[in-house]
Amino acid sequence: MAANAYILVNVEPARTQAVVQQLRSIPGTVVREVLGPYDVVVELEADTQEDITSILRNRIRAVKGISNTVTCIWF
Repeated sequence: MAANAYILVNVEPARTQAVVQQLRSIPGTVVREVLGPYDVVVELEADTQEDITSILRNRIRAVKGISNTVTCIWF
């Protein structure tokens, strides 16, 4: 069974487009630029919750320009 998460992302304003492009290159993501308290919402599907954690720590939070993330795992 797959693990799924919504990741709410705050981005430095001048880096939004670059961040969106980098996030879209991560397999298993659907990336939406949004208005409101967050700048980007990433829908992420992976094999396990551990994979979600690894992708978040090593691929998403590592993107230059991301200042904060909030992760909501869903079933």
